[in-house]
Amino acid sequence: MGSANGLVGAQGKRPLLSFGVISDVQYADIPDGRSFIGVPRYYRHSILVLQRAVRKWNDLQKLKFTINFGDIVDGYCPKDQSLNAVKTLVSEFEIFDGPVYHMIGNHCLYNLARDKLLPLLKIPGLNGSAYYDFSPIPEYRFVVLDGYDISAIGWPRDHPNTVEALKFLRAKNPNSEKNSPEGLVGLERRFLMFNGAVGKEQLVWLDGTLQSATKSNQKVVICCHLPLDPSASSKEALLWNYDEVMDVIHRYNCVKVCLAGHDHKGGHTIDSYGVHHRVLEAALECPPGADAFGYVDLFDDRLVLFGTDRMKSTEMIFTPNICLRM
Repeated sequence: MGSANGLVGAQGKRPLLSFGVISDVQYADIPDGRSFIGVPRYYRHSILVLQRAVRKWNDLQKLKFTINFGDIVDGYCPKDQSLNAVKTLVSEFEIFDGPVYHMIGNHCLYNLARDKLLPLLKIPGLNGSAYYDFSPIPEYRFVVLDGYDISAIGWPRDHPNTVEALKFLRAKNPNSEKNSPEGLVGLERRFLMFNGAVGKEQLVWLDGTLQSATKSNQKVVICCHLPLDPSASSKEALLWNYDEVMDVIHRYNCVKVCLAGHDHKGGHTIDSYGVHHRVLEAALECPPGADAFGYVDLFDDRLVLFGTDRMKSTEMIFTPNICLRM
């Protein structure tokens, strides 16, 4: 598939599992534009990237499932087209010959409220929550986080999660435009309205899920639209309470990799506990003819991402525990 940068993966060993990945398609039937920092965005072309991805995934004939890391349509999508745009993109994903696991991003929520969005994406969850886990093989569990659990977008205006998010933003960001990081320094620059947080109930659920995975001797891959490590992402793209989430994750030895989207340029780092953080390059920013998607081979001791074109291939070898866990 495309340029795999010479990676062959675990010296020719057969993977336990393979799956497809793509992030930030952000389709809209509008002319090309630019991000707030001037990066070109190709709104109509992004659906072609997705179509090529699905064809490649099906051609491989070995992928067990695909994960979409959020932002299926763009916030600039005309709101009278939002519902049909989401349905169109979901139908493109469903051409894939296997299950597709979605997560929500900020651009999804600019278009549709949770009560309309989650059923379309077939995201399981109670009372509008969008976090869940699944175990496709006994050796591994995938944990999908809801990074907009506490958020100023997607919930009704009077919902407690909206109220909590707006109160948080007022305290952390003095700008009248809450998507502006002006005057915020360092890690404070994440306190923007287009980001969000994992709520207390979800943190308790995450702790219990990792405890269960540990008892079952499973390795865990964490998936979240928002990045969880400042060394893998721009400060402006981080989950508000990434530190609290990582405190939970670092209590356990089972988590090996955290995968994310949102920060379109992508990134990779290994934190002080040996956990890999890989932020995926955005499909939206591919000019005509270019691509950004990939597939992952999962082994007992590593995760190998084979990227196409603008998505960089990455071999993530699991390291022994570096720091003592609580």
